[in-house]
Amino acid sequence: MSRATPCRWKTACCVLLLLTPLWAAKKNDPPGILGPPDLLLEGGRKLTFERSFSSEKEVLGKPGFWTRLLNVVAGEPEYRGMVRPYGIAVDSQGRAIVTDPGAAGVHIFDFVHHKYKFIERKEKEKDAMLAPQCVALDAQDNIYVTDSESGKIFVFDANGKYRHALGSLKGGEGYFKRPTGIAVDSAAQRIYVTDTLRDKIFVLDMQGQVMQTIGKHGNGSGEFYYPTELRLDDNKLLVVDAMNFRVQWFGRNGNVEGEMGQIGDSVGQMFRPKGVAMDSEGHLYIVDGLWGVVQVFDREGHLLYFFGKKGAELGEFQLPSGVFIDHDDRVFVVDSYNRRVQVFRYHGLSKQVRGAGQ
Repeated sequence: MSRATPCRWKTACCVLLLLTPLWAAKKNDPPGILGPPDLLLEGGRKLTFERSFSSEKEVLGKPGFWTRLLNVVAGEPEYRGMVRPYGIAVDSQGRAIVTDPGAAGVHIFDFVHHKYKFIERKEKEKDAMLAPQCVALDAQDNIYVTDSESGKIFVFDANGKYRHALGSLKGGEGYFKRPTGIAVDSAAQRIYVTDTLRDKIFVLDMQGQVMQTIGKHGNGSGEFYYPTELRLDDNKLLVVDAMNFRVQWFGRNGNVEGEMGQIGDSVGQMFRPKGVAMDSEGHLYIVDGLWGVVQVFDREGHLLYFFGKKGAELGEFQLPSGVFIDHDDRVFVVDSYNRRVQVFRYHGLSKQVRGAGQ
């Protein structure tokens, strides 16, 4: 239920009789705006559009009669919306956790229980969170957020309660120059974080101690030029090597295993790679922020298909950034300039069919 004061409710009750004809005459709500058509793919696969969301209002569900009455009389309450969303992760409960450097905080959207929470620390004297960038989760749904301005990693529990900051030095500054991508390996008790300005990946233990570094500046195999987002999937560490216009992947031991991508403005090439994710069939989804599309490749680097284009309609993107694929192959794309997240679903082959070698 929306927030309301007793005074507002009294006012609403007083004018109920005056408004009864208005409500009685109201017909069913108009149907929702349709998204883009299904994208039909090879072998009976397809990609479907599910929804778009941008604010606290959408997670609260359809208001009941009394809430609608109150809103007519006293006006709708203010709902918190996204300002400049960037990164996203989805936890085991299906909650979407979205970083928002424009709002200096993190949104938690729980559509199952119709709850919303906003995490912020910008007014804190010690370890203020200034520009939350990327987000990752551990096996207990604890939330790990990189802050590109403070140079730290902020850790919250599954309820959004602050636990501690990693990389916080005695003088108040952060250890990292510009931490961006982050991934958590709960089984190995390791945290991977890209330091974009150092052209390295730092491997930390769960207390934040540096165990290993991966990479150095360059354009060779295993080298980086402004690495940004990370994703740990299928025992592979996927790294967006932004200014080398490619994605590289590493084993958990830090050895490079492969790469894909090259600069260009044609289909299958990259100009501003952002988020990266992997679906249940091992296909790589790479967001290109400049072209406003998501390109999908197989393990050998062959382009399978792409979706989206520049624009503000459903299914279109303006400066998209983060992407996350959950266990149900729902594809969450952060549509940054349009201040929203769009959700698609990939319908792949069944496990039985894949097991038969198709």
